[in-house]
Amino acid sequence: MLYEHINTIESLGLDLFFASLFLLIGLAIKDVLKQGNVPVFGRRIVWLVLFLGCAGFVAKGLIQLSWEGSGFG
Repeated sequence: MLYEHINTIESLGLDLFFASLFLLIGLAIKDVLKQGNVPVFGRRIVWLVLFLGCAGFVAKGLIQLSWEGSGFG
C-alpha cells in the first residue's frame, strides 16, 4: 500500500518542506529587519522580493499540476 503511493507522499513532503523553509526564511528576515532598523521603503522591497519568490514557487506547482493532469508531463 505504501509503495503504491510513494510518489504522492514524496511530493507532498517536498512541498511541505519548501513551505516551512519559506516560513523560516520569512521569520529570519523579519528579525534581521527589526534589529537593523531598516527604513520602511527597504522593508517593503525585501518583503516584495520574498513574496515574488514564494509566488513563483506556487505558480510552478500549479503549472506542474495542470500539465501532469492534461498528460504533458
